[in-house]
Amino acid sequence: MNKGVLGLSRTVILLGFVSLLTDLSSDMLIPLIPIFLTTTIGAPVWALGLIEGVSESIASILRIYAGWLSDRFGRPKLLATSGYGLSSFAKPFLAIATNWFHVFAVRVADRFGKGVRSAPRDVIITETTAPEIRGRAFGFHRTMDTTGAVLGPLVAYAILLAFQGDNGNAYRTVFLIGAVPALVAVAILGIFIPEKPKEARPMQPPKVKWSTFSRQLKHFLLIVAVFSVGNSSDAFLIIRATNVGVEVENVLLIYALFNLVSAIFSLPAGIASDKVGRGPLLLSGFIVFIATYLGFAMASTPLVVWILFSVYGLYVGLTAGVLRAYAADVAPAELRGTAIGAYYTVEGISLLAASTIAGLLWTYISPSAPFYYGAVMALFASVLLLFLMPKKNH
Repeated sequence: MNKGVLGLSRTVILLGFVSLLTDLSSDMLIPLIPIFLTTTIGAPVWALGLIEGVSESIASILRIYAGWLSDRFGRPKLLATSGYGLSSFAKPFLAIATNWFHVFAVRVADRFGKGVRSAPRDVIITETTAPEIRGRAFGFHRTMDTTGAVLGPLVAYAILLAFQGDNGNAYRTVFLIGAVPALVAVAILGIFIPEKPKEARPMQPPKVKWSTFSRQLKHFLLIVAVFSVGNSSDAFLIIRATNVGVEVENVLLIYALFNLVSAIFSLPAGIASDKVGRGPLLLSGFIVFIATYLGFAMASTPLVVWILFSVYGLYVGLTAGVLRAYAADVAPAELRGTAIGAYYTVEGISLLAASTIAGLLWTYISPSAPFYYGAVMALFASVLLLFLMPKKNH
């Protein structure tokens, strides 16, 4: 196994650059899609909720089956390349979208690709890394991933500045240019990363059976469902920012800041959860989420939005990795994979409900309503976390 930077294999290093380029591409587009959809195309906000809910839930649920297919057929690179390729080839079609149905199709294809690629990619990293440095390998990959997420909005910001207010054409140009790094990423994966096929083996498709879960795991999944059904797509945060007067160009800078704060706190939060337990980190994250959503509900100036996005990055840093670790903690060893799969399934289904509800609340009540609703659901989840989960995890 050839070693490169940080003692990691060449394959892990290249996969890091694949993720950097892919996230650079995605995060050039993601902050602009809600604005493009609701202003340039003129779609209703409830359509945004439907699009984001369906597409993101597909990505969550597919991860279970992509991991199973990788084990079943022994071809993780083939699956990962297919997933990255589908996302990359779908993105340029945003540039010619004329109604929200077109955007819906592109987002579903993009997130379908994400759902297919994630687990097989992680399999490749695992199989090309010695166990004693596996944490370092995934840490490196997360760093590269997040670097792309920070750079993407900055590149899009530069492109928008060049158009000097012609936002309709500027958005479409960003969508076209944004596809380029994603296509380069697919080329790197397809050409330079070797496939090491394993013998295919008969396996039953993954099944999520509620009856086989322990009481702790059932309680955890209930908490995830209650919290997630109020945690709508970040697209609503973006259109809320424009709703209170943030310029489109500055939305991109705010989104870059959000990703940066999230990256800064993710690793320390994971280390802290190993020492003091997952519960305190999750409870802290939920409390930060409640404060942030209440802030978005009441926000009235751009400066407040800048602050809120920074605090929201703290929430993501505190919870994103810890939730998955918690799912593994409360599951028996023989059901660990199933438990993590169940977590993704519950999160995905809840996300569909959350974004749909948020779109309807925004459209038929007020732009503040989705955030009050999300804060209330997070409060319920916090109470459940305190009373249902074992005290040793708090």
